[in-house]
Amino acid sequence: MSFRWALRLIPVTLLVTAVAVAVPAPVSAAPAPPSLAQVWPTPRQLTPRPGQVTIPRTVVEVAGADTDPSALAVVEQVLRSAGASTFVKITGDDRAAVDRQRGDDWLVVFIGGPTESRATALALAALRVEGPEGLSPGGYVLAADRGVIALSGVDTAGTFYAAQSFRQLFSSGESRAFALRDWPAAPMRGVIEGFYGAPWSHADRLAQLDFYGRTKQNMYVYSPKDDPYLRARWRDQYPPEQLAPLSQLVSRAAANHVEFTYALSPGLSVCYSSDADAAALVTKFRSLWDIGVRSFAIPLDDISYTRWNCDADAAKFGTGGAAAGAAQSFLLNRVQRDFIAAHPGAERLQMVPTEYYDLADSPYKTALRTQLDKAVIVEWTGVGVIAGQITEKQARQAKEVFGHDLLIWDNYPVNDYITERLLLGPYIGREPGVAKFLTGITANPMVQAEASKIAEFTSGDFLWNPDGYDPDKSWLAAIADLGGPAAPALKVFAENNYSSLLVRLETGKPDLDSPVLHPLLTAFWTALEKKDPWDAAAKLDRYLIAMAANPEELRRGMATNPKFLTEVGPWLDQVGLYGQAGRHAVKMLLAHFDGDGAKAWAERGELVAALKKAQAIRVPTARGPRNPGTCTDVCVPFLDSALATADRWFGLPGIRPRPTTSMGTYTDNVPARMVDGDPETYYWTDWAPRAGDTVGVDLGIAQQVSHVDITTGKPSSPNDFIHNGVLEYSADGERWTTVKTVTEPVISADLPEGAEARFVRLRVTGTQTFWVVVSEFTVSTPDSPKYTVTGTPAGPNLAAAADNNADSVYTAASAPLPGDALVITAAAPKPLDKVVVLAAEAGAGADVQIADAAGGWQTIGRMTGGYTELPARDVVTDRVRLLWTPGGAPPKIAEVVPVSPPRR
Repeated sequence: MSFRWALRLIPVTLLVTAVAVAVPAPVSAAPAPPSLAQVWPTPRQLTPRPGQVTIPRTVVEVAGADTDPSALAVVEQVLRSAGASTFVKITGDDRAAVDRQRGDDWLVVFIGGPTESRATALALAALRVEGPEGLSPGGYVLAADRGVIALSGVDTAGTFYAAQSFRQLFSSGESRAFALRDWPAAPMRGVIEGFYGAPWSHADRLAQLDFYGRTKQNMYVYSPKDDPYLRARWRDQYPPEQLAPLSQLVSRAAANHVEFTYALSPGLSVCYSSDADAAALVTKFRSLWDIGVRSFAIPLDDISYTRWNCDADAAKFGTGGAAAGAAQSFLLNRVQRDFIAAHPGAERLQMVPTEYYDLADSPYKTALRTQLDKAVIVEWTGVGVIAGQITEKQARQAKEVFGHDLLIWDNYPVNDYITERLLLGPYIGREPGVAKFLTGITANPMVQAEASKIAEFTSGDFLWNPDGYDPDKSWLAAIADLGGPAAPALKVFAENNYSSLLVRLETGKPDLDSPVLHPLLTAFWTALEKKDPWDAAAKLDRYLIAMAANPEELRRGMATNPKFLTEVGPWLDQVGLYGQAGRHAVKMLLAHFDGDGAKAWAERGELVAALKKAQAIRVPTARGPRNPGTCTDVCVPFLDSALATADRWFGLPGIRPRPTTSMGTYTDNVPARMVDGDPETYYWTDWAPRAGDTVGVDLGIAQQVSHVDITTGKPSSPNDFIHNGVLEYSADGERWTTVKTVTEPVISADLPEGAEARFVRLRVTGTQTFWVVVSEFTVSTPDSPKYTVTGTPAGPNLAAAADNNADSVYTAASAPLPGDALVITAAAPKPLDKVVVLAAEAGAGADVQIADAAGGWQTIGRMTGGYTELPARDVVTDRVRLLWTPGGAPPKIAEVVPVSPPRR
């Protein structure tokens, strides 16, 4: 094709040299062209031009015979979505065809880089745009000006990536004219399916591969721990019915310019010196080669290197870390020689060392550095299995220590170690300069494939252009990409499942679980203390409304992605319930601020009901069913603090212990049951404890504590208690003070005078075969009043009527008879200011009475409804009585509170 002919395809007005900044137009000029859409991953150079390009109904496509078919498919899909209906397709140098179809309103799209189509180079030259020659693999040039669009990759992958940028820039059917020049920083960018637990489905993997293509990631490592043909049966060939899905994955990966890496893990049983095992590895790889796999890895992580699988290895290599490194190098070198080098077109072999993290040199690493073929790429997780930071200095040091090119296996957003949580925050903590010392990074994702796309989007953005990476902007783009029209609702959900160990390690802040809600709560508490809470409460309530509506809005807005909704269902329900509970908490606190105890008590009941529903949700984990970890570091502490504050206003001590345990849960006998004030319920572990296991409570803040009562075991399992342990307390969770040795099921202990604690726990010090049941774990403060409760009608948990816990309830078994009464007796007479009665349900009526000095009863008022507050000033007494009105509903009393005058 001649340059002169290429000019005929381009309007003459485009031959004027374009400028990056448009000259301000006169008043009578046409409206300014639209702004450029954002491209992700963040491009290197995107320069706007003065004009505008609109996709018309008729489009001319100029492509070469070797133009990437996947790129062509993306371009045509975008054009059709924008309204193009007539396509004139030209392959090669068919000038006559162009002349016959030429019209004033046409759009000519050139597709293909230097190895695909000669025509694109001429179009770029006419547009005064430099071609992609010299860019790194995957680089591309994309330009659009009036009537012409040119997509040119340095290779076919680059042209495909140009098509993905074209898709974003022309999503509305038009764009400002521009010139875009772009290339990736990291050669290898992608994901490794390397987590433990339930694997992704075949459909998940296909969808992931399409997603990698859209986000310009070029690597997927197939390493699911549950595939027996990868680990336990690594020597065996795949049956045809299992090889077929792998073949489909390989084809889909190729269509998306993603390298499918097959990772075989023989370490559990391999004999490194065995000719037969080396041959089995090569034979297995050949079977995968035959279906199109060109990239292979041999992970040797999570195995023992102090125990050989065959005597021959001990004889050949000896013992210790150096021997293990030598044995692994020996085997890998044979695979490199006999398979990789013998198959032109094979990618470089990858391996995961047994010592796959830290920077310390060792005999094992020395052996790899000196004996392993330099062609082999070594994988590394950073300074730690989960690295809070990976710096340029660390990457340089790691390359020196291992002596090989490095590929980072990055354990984010993987959640197999904390499966009750979703990790939906952005990729952070990696310095831009690490790309200079690495071949790339593969992110290890969550069990939830669709939900993993948020973090995967951001890690892909970082790897493409680390210097231009903004985690917050990238995260919002990921939300928009996955959520579409439901992006606002998805944002609310994701920011309440934001935190992770990576965030904590990188920032040192434990309270980033809900980065929007947390400052709103802080502002509300501050405003409440300043006696002006209304504006802060309104702002907080708007966000809590969004949380409460989140399940409905997200399920409606993302109905076209049912897989995502199924994955996140329990967490989504919990966000909604925490939003509901939060709204009731705010209303409760404002009601107290206004002096409306009845409304505050009613709102407290709604709060507790929503909180119980949220904490009753369960998700399966390796350690048994657990409560989802949604908004854990923000929502639950706020709700606990709100309840404690309200309870102090009601006259109660306001201790809100949260259960803590290192052990699992048997069925629905959850830890919360050991702090619910009901001796008939209990927490039950799902296995016998090991030395070091703990069970206890977190009081929220360090405060003076005076006494601990713990009831363990149960009638049907009397031996399910800690047989060898210690009772301990700590103000900070780091320095612990031992109170006593524990060997019996019922524990009662006084703490030293002035003892301050936030945490109180039982710690197991010996092994046992019995599980552990904890019925009640009660911590008292010096100010906690102690009462004895007697009376009728009979009912379980009579003591709950005055146990300083508004969540425990005395429930009468029958309606009151004449003369029935409930008596609350204090340890000694004390002055009263008022009596507050908190009824769990309205319906029962009673005269509220106090004992006088002569032993008689004086009525101070009537208990009606859920909340009763009666003045009792200038009275000193040790007894309060509720004399029931006969008949009516059986009483349900949460608490009778004899309130002393405030201290002066």
